[in-house]
Amino acid sequence: MLGAWERSGQPLNNRRRGRKFDQVIDGARAIFLRDGFERASVDDIARRSGVSKATLFSYSPDKQLLFMEIAKAECRRPADEAEALIHDSAPVAEVLRLAAERFVGFMISDFGARMFRVAVAESENFSAMAQAFYQSGPLMIRESLSNYLRNAVDRRELAIDDIDLAADQFIQLCKADTQGRMIFGGRGCCGPADLRRTVHGAVAMFMARYGTAVRV
Repeated sequence: MLGAWERSGQPLNNRRRGRKFDQVIDGARAIFLRDGFERASVDDIARRSGVSKATLFSYSPDKQLLFMEIAKAECRRPADEAEALIHDSAPVAEVLRLAAERFVGFMISDFGARMFRVAVAESENFSAMAQAFYQSGPLMIRESLSNYLRNAVDRRELAIDDIDLAADQFIQLCKADTQGRMIFGGRGCCGPADLRRTVHGAVAMFMARYGTAVRV
């Protein structure tokens, strides 16, 4: 399954970060996006990265580790963007809307959908990959959302008994009518109008359940 790579158990060598490392990551990202995890080859990644196979192996002796590095970076981006938008002075519904737009936008993106499929497909054989995917994306979003909700409860803007459950509920609401279509509907399943509809519905239902003042 790993093709030209052998499972070495060594961590990805990202201590030598620089132009070559960035080339490897960008090239591997493009090939994984194009071919998926199974079919991605060392020759194609090296060629797309503009480096030799020896250079590629010096950074990543393991195909799974290279994919995990890219998956974690891609998952962190929407999580970081959403967290940057969380300001206690903003209305709760507005903060939730902005965070949900980033989350849903990534989830229905081509790369986000592919990463989800790969993580699920490889979870039985490579549980570490699925775990890394979860910890670097969904778990980060859940923890950031839980922290925000806890502060909103302290400000009496929300009334929530189980913070973690409420965070999970909001995340699941954001997936309504999008994740299933993304997984089974193929390309182009969800456009901007679908995103707005899902996000608005998620925020409206969440605020109707937990809001203490303004309803949306």
